[in-house]
Amino acid sequence: MSQKNRLCLIGLGSNQSLGQLNPTDILLSSIYALRRHNIVISKISRFYKTPAFPKGTGPDYVNAAVMVSSELEPLSLLELLHLIEKEKDRKRSKRWGRRTLDLDLLTFGNSVLPNLQTFNKWLSLPQDLQRVGAPDRLIIPHPRLQDRSFVLGPLMDIAPDWRHPVLDQSIKQMFFALGESLRNELVPL
Repeated sequence: MSQKNRLCLIGLGSNQSLGQLNPTDILLSSIYALRRHNIVISKISRFYKTPAFPKGTGPDYVNAAVMVSSELEPLSLLELLHLIEKEKDRKRSKRWGRRTLDLDLLTFGNSVLPNLQTFNKWLSLPQDLQRVGAPDRLIIPHPRLQDRSFVLGPLMDIAPDWRHPVLDQSIKQMFFALGESLRNELVPL
């Protein structure tokens, strides 16, 4: 399968306004920015109001997801996402802090990057260590994808049958494994 035809899933989130733009406006403008950079968007999820993660660390988020295809390699696509975040005044001062825009490259086809060993290290990292450390390279699929309703909920709209290449579970299976209380945190806007 060519790079151009790979299924790439991107998570979007915002819980901080930027000038006159509220979080919903920021997500919409980031989708337009992807298109301006020749990223083909094939599906867009609904927008959801979700609690900040971890709970109590800030105002509610607006979250969504898009399915895209691109001729870019994974690192180049990630660089583009970081450029769009920077255009929206994203500051990386605090792990899991407030942000004007968060664009996460969640999947790149069925790739496991940089390798299975590194992926498994980050997959099994305890939450107390997740708070203080971030990977120094791109990890695909996103190692917390299966744990977060604010990621899986929007993905249910656009790719419920996508299967995790390591966990061998679909988005739908991972979403319903979260439990009802986490699923109920998602409020469609």
